[in-house]
Amino acid sequence: MEAQEAMTELLGRMFEQPAISYTKAGDRQAIVSVYVKKEPRWNLAQRERWRRGLEELKTYGLRIGSAKLRFDRIRQEDWAESWKKHFKPMEIGRRLLVRPSWSRRRARRGQAVVELEPGLSFGTGQHPTTAYCLRQLVSRRRPDEPQSFLDLGTGSGILAIAAAKLGYAPIEALDFDTEAIRIARANACANQVEKLIRFQRQDLSKLRGGGNRYSVVCANLTADLLRRERNRILARLEPKGVLVLAGILDREFAEVQDEFEAARLRLVSSCREKEWRSGTFA
Repeated sequence: MEAQEAMTELLGRMFEQPAISYTKAGDRQAIVSVYVKKEPRWNLAQRERWRRGLEELKTYGLRIGSAKLRFDRIRQEDWAESWKKHFKPMEIGRRLLVRPSWSRRRARRGQAVVELEPGLSFGTGQHPTTAYCLRQLVSRRRPDEPQSFLDLGTGSGILAIAAAKLGYAPIEALDFDTEAIRIARANACANQVEKLIRFQRQDLSKLRGGGNRYSVVCANLTADLLRRERNRILARLEPKGVLVLAGILDREFAEVQDEFEAARLRLVSSCREKEWRSGTFA
């Protein structure tokens, strides 16, 4: 399914819970699931929100197929087991390993480890945009030099935690969602890096200028937010710093690129995965 990742994002926003997806090998049918503790209210307003969401995906040129929505009651332990089926350990080069809390996967010598409890977080590194950001954190790290890091839209805190494990300092992580900040702090504590990261609930549109500037800034946000808040983002980037932009649909990337290149940055790296495209500017 071409719009599998976009549908995952849509359902996650609708039910305010992390969504997971996988594709059946036989018929290539994509299944996207959201697990909630209480029965959701499926009223006329929610139906209309669902319809508008599907129409928006179509305007981006994504083929969503029949897109059927179904509600099922399941035992709570089935929810936990579903994560174990779909969240597998992933290596980012030879320097970083991201694994779920139950995994026995051993790290290579010299490999930093980020361990997450996905049932409590909004990001596991499996999404193409998050994976790109992780790869950039690894490839841009210069062990013999001090480098700072700013994570805009931290979610589960995975990028900030990975940065701490890789030796970036200082590290600041912002998110508008209070619950995301709480979860990110919990994940940082579980990885024993909570003292290395400054988490803060912050609306990007109200971020004041004159703050610290960072060697690497990662903004895994929507395209419209990236364009609208370009100047606030750039105000936190060091003059020779690296800016990683992700969370962008492929068809929207050119507009984002034009916006940031107009500020005299240059696209130095880019990756397209499924319907998503991410880029690094310097």
